[in-house]
Amino acid sequence: MPEFTSHSHGTPSWVDLMSPDVDASKAFYSSVFGWDAEDQFDDDGNRVYVMFSLGGKSVAGLGGQGPGMEGMPGMWNTYVATADIAATTDAVAAAGGTVVMPPMQVFDAGQMAVFTDPTGATFSAWQAGEHIGVEIGNEPNTYSWNELMTRDVDTALSFYTAVFGWTYDDQDMGTMIYHVIAGGESGLGGIMAMPPEMPEEVPNHWAVYFTVADLDASIAAVTAAGGQVVAEPMDIPGVGTMATVHDTTNGSFALMQPADG
Repeated sequence: MPEFTSHSHGTPSWVDLMSPDVDASKAFYSSVFGWDAEDQFDDDGNRVYVMFSLGGKSVAGLGGQGPGMEGMPGMWNTYVATADIAATTDAVAAAGGTVVMPPMQVFDAGQMAVFTDPTGATFSAWQAGEHIGVEIGNEPNTYSWNELMTRDVDTALSFYTAVFGWTYDDQDMGTMIYHVIAGGESGLGGIMAMPPEMPEEVPNHWAVYFTVADLDASIAAVTAAGGQVVAEPMDIPGVGTMATVHDTTNGSFALMQPADG
């Protein structure tokens, strides 16, 4: 089972959900993935975060939505590890991105910043302190893939190369070219054109995938917990079978059963 003690610069390293109903989201993901949930409190006793774990290893996070987000669905966020968050922030601005939230210290856990790329997709950077990011991944009921879906692929590719030094392995999928972010055994993530059938109101965004051992069983768990299927299972040759689902706050995520699963 892949366990991590650190994440290299430029590697997607953490995901968390910003939810309009933290308690409902705790119950949903604990039910679907069998995660344990531990509330994190500030010095005044206010819950500021929820850490999800599996087998005692951190797998994902959960927080409430901030002011101005009233009425918005839940949203999964992708964090990319950085060795120098100040330098990454400067690189984002220089490459045409927007600094939504400048670097901030998160207790002893580390430092984070929030950005949008030039195509409007939001992502975060994380410079680890005591919290490295995911401690286990690429196994059933853990997060395993991050994928940028954008209507301006060329701009996105150039931007992330400038910021993180990413290079890409292009794969011809027949109807499109899928750009795998080079690194690791099978890539660090992917960048693809937004499918033409996607409604215009869906913004460019980073999607989050979770590996499952049995897709049908996981879909059943999603619906039993009050979620819904929004894209039926689809086979991807040589990769596996995936489906897109929504949680009880309409937070979108994907389930993937690997081809060898």
